[in-house]
Amino acid sequence: MTVTSYTERPTQKVDEADGLSVPWSRPRPNRSRVSARAVSAVTILVVLAVWALSARLQLVSPVFLPSPVAVWNKFIVVARDGFVDATLPQHVVASLGRVFAALVAAILVGVPVGLAIGISTVGRGIFDPLLEFLRPIPPLAYLPLVIIWFGIGEPSKILVIAIAMLAPVALSTASGVRGVSQERIDAARSLGATKRQVVRHVILPSALPAILTGLRIALGAGWSTLVAAELVAATRGLGFMIQSAAQFLVTDVVVMGILVIAAIAFVLEFTIRRIECVLVPWAGRE
Repeated sequence: MTVTSYTERPTQKVDEADGLSVPWSRPRPNRSRVSARAVSAVTILVVLAVWALSARLQLVSPVFLPSPVAVWNKFIVVARDGFVDATLPQHVVASLGRVFAALVAAILVGVPVGLAIGISTVGRGIFDPLLEFLRPIPPLAYLPLVIIWFGIGEPSKILVIAIAMLAPVALSTASGVRGVSQERIDAARSLGATKRQVVRHVILPSALPAILTGLRIALGAGWSTLVAAELVAATRGLGFMIQSAAQFLVTDVVVMGILVIAAIAFVLEFTIRRIECVLVPWAGRE
C-alpha cells in the first residue's frame, strides 16, 4: 500500500454537531424554567389554604388556631383601636426604635472589633475568645444579669438586643477582612498608602459585602431577641403585645403579631439586599 492510496481516499464531511460526542457538547432539550418567585407564591398560597381549611373544618379549636379571616379582622381592629393601650403602629414604632438603636450600637462596636480581629494578631487574641464565649449564649440567659446591672428601663432592652447582634456583625467583618486580596494591599502600599489609607480605601470597601451580610444576620438575631427584651417592664412593642395576648389566650392577636414581625423582617431583608446591589454590585462576581 502506497502513500498515495491514503491521499486518494474520498474525503468525508464531518458534521460539526456529530463531531463532538462528549455528553456536555450535546444540545440539551429546552426545559421550561420555573421561577423561584412563582414557587414561593404557590407555597404561601398552599399554606394559607391548608390553614383556612383546617380552621373551617375545626380540626383544631379556634381558641388555639384562629382562621386567617379572624386574624385579618383582628389586625384591622388593633391597627384602628389598639391593644393594651397602644395601636399597632405605636407597637411597631416602639419595636423598630429598639431594634435600630441596637443595630447602630452593634455596628459601632462590632465593625471595629471585626477589623481588629482580621488585621491584628493581638486583636484576634483579645476579642475572638470573648465573641466565641458570647455568641452561643441565648438572650434569656443573660437577661436577668442585664436587669440587675442596668435596671428595667429602655437601655436594658436595647442592650439585650445589641448583644445578640454584636457577634454576627463582628465575625462577618473579620471574615471579610481576612478575605481581602493581598495583591490589592501590596499595590496600595507600593503606591505609598499609609496603614490608615489601606484600611479605609482597600480593606473596608473589600470587606463591605461581608459586613452587609453580617447586618442581615444581625437583624434576624435582633428580631428573634425582641420578644425576650420586651419582657422587661415594657408598655409598648410587638413582643410586649404578643406576650400580653398570650397571657389572656387571645390567640388571634398572637398570630397577628407573629405575622407582622415576619413581614417587617422580610421588608428589612429586602431593603438590605437592595442596598447591597447599589453599594457592592461586584459582590460574588469576582
